[in-house]
Amino acid sequence: LLNVVGGLDHPTEGHVFLFGDDISQFSDRKLTEFRRHRIGFVFQSFALMPTMSAYENVELPLRMIGVGRRKRRQRVMECLELVGLTKWAKHRPQEMSGGQQQRVAIARALVNEPGLILADEPTGELDSTTGRTIMNLFQTIAHEERVAIIMASHDPTVEEYVDYVYRMADGKIINER
Repeated sequence: LLNVVGGLDHPTEGHVFLFGDDISQFSDRKLTEFRRHRIGFVFQSFALMPTMSAYENVELPLRMIGVGRRKRRQRVMECLELVGLTKWAKHRPQEMSGGQQQRVAIARALVNEPGLILADEPTGELDSTTGRTIMNLFQTIAHEERVAIIMASHDPTVEEYVDYVYRMADGKIINER
């Protein structure tokens, strides 16, 4: 589901509408541009570049879309501050805990000011306390930054932090809360 919503996979039938656009009809090039500007991704395994610092990992999406140096620096530092990692900006992923790495990944997902963040098992590799910290952060982002978040998770504690829950089995919604 996340791959289809994020334009990484094409639906076998039907359409996917995001922000009023039918992205299922976009060319690969247009989908790439759409993702770069409108969607942030957070993965279970963090997907950070190991040779880059936290700052550089967060900055990368802005470099890819051609944002100028001054604006990049300002936005990267805003995002690192939001996730509580300004003091860790120069550290590489292997120098950070799993929770810190996930917060870097969240900052990276936010840096391009997306309208939507897709999060795939964002607490899956974290202990329960750190998982709750990440869920509190997502709650803050959703409400204060006004970003929609679609999250896939098997973690039942996630339900304490979200507005809607849809349970799926075999690609179909089986119930909702």
